[in-house]
Amino acid sequence: MVAGDNFGAIKLAHSIERAIETIKKCQNCKNLSEHELCEICSDEQRESDKICIVSSGKDIIVIEESGFYHGLYFVFEAIEGDDIDRLKEMVKNGVKEVIFAFSPSIQNDALIYFIEEKLKEFDISFSKIAQGVPTGVNLENVDVLSLSKALEARVKI
Repeated sequence: MVAGDNFGAIKLAHSIERAIETIKKCQNCKNLSEHELCEICSDEQRESDKICIVSSGKDIIVIEESGFYHGLYFVFEAIEGDDIDRLKEMVKNGVKEVIFAFSPSIQNDALIYFIEEKLKEFDISFSKIAQGVPTGVNLENVDVLSLSKALEARVKI
């Protein structure tokens, strides 16, 4: 936009207003969507036996951009409310694995434990994304927690 371009500014404002009016949360996974069900939940080609639990819709975008995950998602926002009930409804439909994709922290470890306890009635496996040393980073620049997690989760070669 050029300085003094009132028409462009008004057009941008209307676009933002339209987005606010049309974007809502998916009834199934709580991802942002223009429809009742988001594109991921309505895609029959997805691996419906896996659910990746994330803390925001932005996390879904990042994981989707990686191209390595083809299952469903669930945005877990709060312990209060109906998040657990919604998650249980999704798990009832043939889910075999729940993957936690939270950033590493003591709070998130407690949240993972809480969710596992609430879903223990189901015959499912639980996993969480790996933690450790990022590619291309010198060990001297890695925090102690990340380094200890990397050593703990080491793999044989």
